[in-house]
Amino acid sequence: MFVANSQARRQPYPESLKTVMSIAKAKESGQWLSGWARLNAGATPLYSLPDLAQELGVAEVRIKDESERSVLGSFKALGAPIALVRLILRTFPDHNFDPRQLLEGRYANDLADFTVISATDGNHGKGLAAAAQSIGCHCVIVLHANVSVEREDAIAAYGAKIIRIEGNYDESVEKAASLATANGWTVVSDTSYEGYEIIPRDVMQGYGTISAEIIDATTGDAAEPAFTHVFLQGGVGGLAAGVVSYMWEQYGAARPTFIMVEPVQADCLYQSALQGKPAKATGSVDSVMAGLACGETSPLAWRFLESSVDFFMTIQDEQAVSAMRRLAAGSARDIPIVAGESSVAGLAGLIQLVKGENQAADIGLTADSRVLLISTEGATAPGVYAHLLGESHASVLERQKAWRSAA
Repeated sequence: MFVANSQARRQPYPESLKTVMSIAKAKESGQWLSGWARLNAGATPLYSLPDLAQELGVAEVRIKDESERSVLGSFKALGAPIALVRLILRTFPDHNFDPRQLLEGRYANDLADFTVISATDGNHGKGLAAAAQSIGCHCVIVLHANVSVEREDAIAAYGAKIIRIEGNYDESVEKAASLATANGWTVVSDTSYEGYEIIPRDVMQGYGTISAEIIDATTGDAAEPAFTHVFLQGGVGGLAAGVVSYMWEQYGAARPTFIMVEPVQADCLYQSALQGKPAKATGSVDSVMAGLACGETSPLAWRFLESSVDFFMTIQDEQAVSAMRRLAAGSARDIPIVAGESSVAGLAGLIQLVKGENQAADIGLTADSRVLLISTEGATAPGVYAHLLGESHASVLERQKAWRSAA
């Protein structure tokens, strides 16, 4: 399914949104996180894939590889930690905590009785658990029925207490909220709801680091973006809001064309575009793209997406797996990339549009187009990755190493 967003506008970044998320706050967040031991030093790679671009009939395809962001293996290492830091600073204003020293564990004794909780599909929970362990506070994670044991173990490895429910993601969000109320804990969620926006805002603000690095690596302070089209994966909309808001503020009316892609069975953002307001998915929400298997749009994220994302579309699970295989295979000029099942929606959507009748033309995709993709995770569930591709992520990394040596 594919739809043009009738609410999309070409205009300067509104002041009303700038007071919520801004480049200045994104840069501050990035500075605080830069010293965290669990983040790798420097920016993540922005690879050029010339053979893929030739296959798709465009001038350029580049992909930001967030699998190399940290030991956590995904972009979520930028969101939950900064939200937790900002939460602690607000909760304990008289302690004058230094943000960077918080992540070094310098104030663990002061925070020994402080507990945070969240529902998650995996990566957000792992990021929050890792940050809580570094800081020295407690973390409880609620997992729904479709989260694999492999992902559960990865979260528990960072010291989080795990609570399992039998329902879906949205029911796990409700369970986390009720437990927080009953125990005096604080919910650190990446999705907003009525009366709960500050923490999701901070999560999304952390994702602005991705845009900052892309701009630094391409145009710098230039007024025109390096890319004509940016494909983004869905979920509740938090990643997209963090990336889009930064680029929108940077480039104003000259911003790239933004295309949102999500699983057909978890089409909450697509439905939001049709209805002109935050909406629920119409499908089962059970997708192989676990990180995108979300049933409800974040109302806060939608405030940023409703007038900036130009097109919304959905893809099938098998299209995502095919995109994973293409990135893993690489080619003579394209480096092999380990991209997890939730990270390839953008590429799968791009391929679908190129193959579809007139759809590439509908979004202005031509031989001169320059496309940006963001691979948001690596093999965060190695067993799932190997099952889907018939090859381990370690094998792909070996090919990547050989490609680098031959390049």
